[in-house]
Amino acid sequence: MFVFHRLRMPETEVANKMLRAVLQSNKNGVSLLRLQSEYKSLTGEFIPHKQLGYPTLEAYLRSIPAVVKLEITRAGEVVCFATVCHETVHIAQLVARQRTSKKKSGRSLLVNCQMRVKRATPFMPNVKPKTSLRQPENLDHDMRRQTPMTTGNRGRSDKRLILHPRFQREVQVHLSRNPQQSNVYTSVNLTERRSPVSPSTPPPSIYDVQLVQTHLKEILRKFSNGIWVSKLPQLYRKLYSQELPTDAMKELEHWTQICTVEKLCSSGFSELLLYPAKTSAQTKAALSQDRTSPVFEKPASPTHMLPPVASKPRVPPEVKLKVAELLVKYSSGLWASALPKLFQDAYKLKFPEFILDDLSLLSDVCTADYPMPDNTKKAILYAKVTEDENHNKVELKVTKAAVQRLCNLTVPPLVIPKEEYPSVLVMESSNTNEVILRYIGEGYSQSQESLEDVMREFYSQHNEKMVLHTLALGQLVAAQAEEEDEFLRAKICEVTGDRVKVYYVDHGFFEVIGKSKLRALDNQFYMLPFQASKCKLAGLEPFSEEPAVMKVFESLACGKILLAEILERHEVPLVVLYDTSQDDDVNINAACMKALQDKTLENSLKINSVYTNVSVTNVCSDGTIYCQLLSSGQARLNEILDKTESYFHSRVTSEFLVSQPFCGKCCVARYKGKWSRVEITNLHGSRVVDILFIDIGVPASVEVVELREIPPPYLQELLSIPPQSIKCCLADLPVSIGSWTPDAVLWLRGAVLNCSDCSMKIVKWDEAKRQVHIYLFTSKNFYDHERSINFQITDSDLWKHQKDVFLSSSSMSPKKESSPISQSKTAVPEAVDCQIAEISQLPTLLALPKPGQNMDIYVSVACHPGYFVLQPWQDLYKLEVLMGEMILYYNKIEEKPIHIEKNQIYAAKVENNWHRVLVKGKLINGLVSVYELDYGRHELVNCMKVQPLIQEFRQLPFQGVTAQLAGVKQKQWSEEASIVFRNHVEKKPLVAQLDTVHESSHPWERKVVVYLVDTSHEEADIWIHDIMYEFIEELSKAA
Repeated sequence: MFVFHRLRMPETEVANKMLRAVLQSNKNGVSLLRLQSEYKSLTGEFIPHKQLGYPTLEAYLRSIPAVVKLEITRAGEVVCFATVCHETVHIAQLVARQRTSKKKSGRSLLVNCQMRVKRATPFMPNVKPKTSLRQPENLDHDMRRQTPMTTGNRGRSDKRLILHPRFQREVQVHLSRNPQQSNVYTSVNLTERRSPVSPSTPPPSIYDVQLVQTHLKEILRKFSNGIWVSKLPQLYRKLYSQELPTDAMKELEHWTQICTVEKLCSSGFSELLLYPAKTSAQTKAALSQDRTSPVFEKPASPTHMLPPVASKPRVPPEVKLKVAELLVKYSSGLWASALPKLFQDAYKLKFPEFILDDLSLLSDVCTADYPMPDNTKKAILYAKVTEDENHNKVELKVTKAAVQRLCNLTVPPLVIPKEEYPSVLVMESSNTNEVILRYIGEGYSQSQESLEDVMREFYSQHNEKMVLHTLALGQLVAAQAEEEDEFLRAKICEVTGDRVKVYYVDHGFFEVIGKSKLRALDNQFYMLPFQASKCKLAGLEPFSEEPAVMKVFESLACGKILLAEILERHEVPLVVLYDTSQDDDVNINAACMKALQDKTLENSLKINSVYTNVSVTNVCSDGTIYCQLLSSGQARLNEILDKTESYFHSRVTSEFLVSQPFCGKCCVARYKGKWSRVEITNLHGSRVVDILFIDIGVPASVEVVELREIPPPYLQELLSIPPQSIKCCLADLPVSIGSWTPDAVLWLRGAVLNCSDCSMKIVKWDEAKRQVHIYLFTSKNFYDHERSINFQITDSDLWKHQKDVFLSSSSMSPKKESSPISQSKTAVPEAVDCQIAEISQLPTLLALPKPGQNMDIYVSVACHPGYFVLQPWQDLYKLEVLMGEMILYYNKIEEKPIHIEKNQIYAAKVENNWHRVLVKGKLINGLVSVYELDYGRHELVNCMKVQPLIQEFRQLPFQGVTAQLAGVKQKQWSEEASIVFRNHVEKKPLVAQLDTVHESSHPWERKVVVYLVDTSHEEADIWIHDIMYEFIEELSKAA
């Protein structure tokens, strides 16, 4: 056996290294079923598990936990993740800390190591629809028919698309083992893309005057303060994906019923301003001709401007100004129904209620949208955006700066990655407002590595020619690294004799080196932006230089690859950092905030100690108990919260409204009529959040408008007090956490929640779960265990019917309890079993364009070209609103077992969100198979997480539409082809050109056949059926 392992060791090491490379390039993991195909696409061969002495692939994977980690999804699928080993972390720390250039092997590991995506089901896609997608050049009907998947001569044009970089890795089965050999950095912004196969349509000789005038009215309603005529063609093209006819530009001055033209001077169109027609009669005429527009306003919907009506009551100007101030705080919109209370809280004034009956009275400060067409009282208000008067001047400055940059060969600015959660390498920081980091991935760390490879090659050949004779502060140079034959880009900061202090612009640190190490930076190395970038940690701004905060930050973040959630995309972006390398995500910002806590105010708990005057504040559905003890921390907390209450009453301002919620943020919310500390635990879109009252242990779902920032005078004091709730569970019970019956939970709540004289004895501390095991008493007889709640609940009949209630500890997730927050609002009607007739009521069918027309869509699920699910891109915000309302409704009611029927519509809780689902079947273990009607996913949920879908949530058409890719004919798709297809379309906004609609009696059985086009690249349209065609071509050549 020893000899066998010695002989096989080199082959084992090679297989492990290649397997790690495959898994690290897939941050969401790789299914065990397709791991072999992923491995072969990279190496050209399968994983040799049998040659290594293992009968199955899974047995081999389980034998190398240092390389791969196996996880099982709710559906039972085995998914493989790369294990973040100590060696990789050590290399990342060396890269961040050492003051010489990096070893090549270290950089290779670094740039390929991307962090697992944060474990939270995204409520909405990462990209919010703010405008219509750029429309592609149309393929005429005959051309589309010339690209079926058949053998032989396909009659295609010789023009070929430049494929996505990932496509190259997937289809080239004979790739070299170092796919980064080419000059990636030159292809980031300069890759030449040839035009797709699509004939250009000649411009029409005449134009539709009425259509152009209608479009012009819509534009002028958006820019009621005027727009430069020189900007009109560009804006028209962006909104309607077609050119504004030149003849129409000449007729503007004569269309007095449409617009008013003001000429600033007589030099031509560039000096003209365009305004809406002045008379109210013409304004009403324009509104009467309004139609559904492809224009997509900031709230991601066609926004209807509210015209002022002369005969209506007058709203005081100061009220309008205050409303505008509130709306600016909520850029994602504000429910009109929430405006009166918010107005009262912020300004201590009563809001004029008559305005809610006619929102057009606020038309000059806001726009209104109605996401639920059948409910006009459900309106969302958005701050009105006006055109910047200095827009032309700003643009002129940018243009001049661009020209100057080209002349001086300056480096272009670094563009923040588009994804919401990019991987980053944290370099170092002197404070949390200026954290130095590098973005990981294609176009960033990979491009930098390629650039430095080229620099090393270039200076090895031209070393003597590039010697610098004169140095200047701020000069960009190539600096030779100590002890290595590497050159890095650097900026000269200080010159002292023969020693020069330089700053490595791609690695984020300073170093003093000799003049002889510097070389002139060749022009070709100015193309890649500097990779060392700064960011600011959200929530830590007032404590950015606190020693305790910086100590925690350095230990948790510096030298590590983390996940960054980008909240604000400024020059120095505002971020939340997560470490996702372990089983549980670590919120770095929140961990740094906890460093401010005063340990002397913590509850000092000891094993086998008894505590009296215990207050039970919450009992969860899994039997978890939250308690409070009388302590100095509790007394100090109550004192500061009373001061906070008085502070809010004495201030008339909107500055304390929470406008930027994020996970881990500490703020305050109302609990039983008083302000209490909360931590945001999850976000559902832009208006609804999950919170935890950290001093009470009560979770809740609330609207963002109910949260307030902690006032600055009390911020540090409140954050210094540790949470006052203690997480407990009853000790020595015969049942496990997660298997509590509803009857047992109700009995426990009734016994302890209203008891004013509880006591407890601590028997064990569970470090992993951060909870204590206790004996709980409702009196002071804590010496007699037979009088404990533990003994009483065990000895009762509350567990006899456990099998009748399909509970499972593996599938249940903690429930959001009903709280005084929800009780203080409008009463929630009790959810009862729906009759079959009510269940059968379905929303109207989703409206689709006619065949041949385009539709902006988002692909939520993609299995293969023959089956994927799309959603209407411009209506996604309506789905966000609906799901937010469902969360607020269902998280307030008690979960009760209901009668569930197959093929009927319900609401189901999947992870943290409530979805509209179709029940596909019931399993004997209490699980229910459901199909998400808005997203197209199949899920397994506990039967207790299924509730009746009330009529209010049946208005919006189901948003998920089953689809098939047009232009290709293939009865069966290989796993490799499916992977390529998913990589190009899943979780992406695309343009769909409708080919055929197959109607059905049920919305979920409806199917469309569409062409898919990726128009996110300015230089070319990428037709997905062409991509799949070329994949088959490459596959057939490689066979």
